[in-house]
Amino acid sequence: MTRVIKARHLFTVLVTVLALVPPAASADAGPTPLTGPDSGLAGDQALWTGTWETAPSGTAPALPGASIRNVVHTSVGGSAARVRVSNRLGTAALQLDAVTVGLQEWGRPMSPNAAPGSLRVATFAGRRSVTIPVGQDMVSDPVDLPIPADANLLISVHTPADSGPATYHRSAFQTNFLAREGDRTADEPGTAYTVTLGNWYYVTGVDVLGAPAAGSVVALGDSLTDGTGSTSSANRRWPDLLAARLRTLPAYRRLGVLNAGISGNRLLQESGGPSALTRLDADVLSRAGVRTMIVLEGINDIKGTPEQTDPLAIEDAYRRIVERAHARGIRVVGATITPYGGYGAYTESREAVRLTVNAFIRNAALFDAVVDFDAAVRDPADPHRILPAYDPGDHLHFNDTGMQALADDVDLDELLG
Repeated sequence: MTRVIKARHLFTVLVTVLALVPPAASADAGPTPLTGPDSGLAGDQALWTGTWETAPSGTAPALPGASIRNVVHTSVGGSAARVRVSNRLGTAALQLDAVTVGLQEWGRPMSPNAAPGSLRVATFAGRRSVTIPVGQDMVSDPVDLPIPADANLLISVHTPADSGPATYHRSAFQTNFLAREGDRTADEPGTAYTVTLGNWYYVTGVDVLGAPAAGSVVALGDSLTDGTGSTSSANRRWPDLLAARLRTLPAYRRLGVLNAGISGNRLLQESGGPSALTRLDADVLSRAGVRTMIVLEGINDIKGTPEQTDPLAIEDAYRRIVERAHARGIRVVGATITPYGGYGAYTESREAVRLTVNAFIRNAALFDAVVDFDAAVRDPADPHRILPAYDPGDHLHFNDTGMQALADDVDLDELLG
């Protein structure tokens, strides 16, 4: 390691610790929780880029004494990592007494085994354990591990006691692992992880240091963004496929991709987790290096119960999102709402709302750019439906081919303006 790199690494560690510990705090006070878009991250955003995200969608029963090994996929790489852990939806202080970061053994996306020599302990203000207050997220100190792009990480956590309902992301579309007893976070062989999980527990983000990228883009959405219909453990969600396209660009145009999709999510009401408006700060505005967001939300407002029959309410939600993003200097790309003819909740009156909202997205000049997902995936012979080649069978979501069509429709030049 050169003298310059050593100096930069030391500076990064100091900045991160100072950002997490307020000036008035004593050395024993521990890390400061993130409470808003400017808490804990603003001072060193320029050094870090978001490479992976998931949005908390609800809670699950606690798993006291268990170790959970979350498998997450990077979009861009860097020289070190830091991890965001969350008790945002919990009801009691969350105690984690061990968190580790490592690389999954190469080429085995459904394996709990770590690549030999890759496991590192994540600390929080220098401590191996951390207590996270109710409603808060916390970010670890830098973890000294080179992070490849387009790779799977293992983020393992041990919960020694019952801390109440666990903040989690319900639909991971990724095989994760559980060791029922004991702290197995430092185990390279995954033999103790005998139970598989379809959810991500506690871990909600990974940032990388010194990424060859210009920042990150967040996809704010519902199940279409979350990955419903795509192949599990294959990273075939449309944001993953967008990340693959971005990795072909030179560094000054490349972006990390953060997936803030929640199945069932709505703009205006709590459904399948906090509404898009409620979670905007935590899931978009506070993330590292965000330059742009893509908004694909609204179908659940239109077809859900209670249904939103007034297009103006949806349009107003878009305006509020854009205003809040622009106040942070974040560019916003609006995505038209895709067809769902043939789905059980489809009605002509709801379709009229969708078409009205899409006309607004295309023509109102609210967004910095528009990606017309509706036009990209609809069946020319029946524009109220998606093309059969993209349909996994429910007439609403997308298979891998449909996910690729969405990713391919994004104008990469528009992401940075």
